[in-house]
Amino acid sequence: MIAYASQQPEWAIGFLDEVWWSRFARPRMHAWQSEEHPVRLIEQAWKKGDPDPKALACYGVLWQKGPPDDPDRSQIWLRFVTGRPVSAISIQFLALCCERLAAQGKRNWLLIWDNASWHVSKLVRN
Repeated sequence: MIAYASQQPEWAIGFLDEVWWSRFARPRMHAWQSEEHPVRLIEQAWKKGDPDPKALACYGVLWQKGPPDDPDRSQIWLRFVTGRPVSAISIQFLALCCERLAAQGKRNWLLIWDNASWHVSKLVRN
């Protein structure tokens, strides 16, 4: 599909994903540490009236420009939002990308992403 789409002038090929960070959820990660300097994660506690967001998410699309065997990966679109990625915010980012692609004369978007729950939700699929 990528080979086909890369030969169509009205098609765009984009690899999309998100990452998010929470101030309160402990990350599931492993780290190398020494006995002299152990890694310490400090659990944050939310205080009523705290003005800072509980989480921050970054949406990103890497656009393939050129043949699949030699992609020009010089164009990346990013969007930072407060909160974690959910279907409604994903739809906003997809709509923004579609508007920008339409302005470039692109009519079709081959979107490549994983099966995160907010990607395959009924809301996003519609």
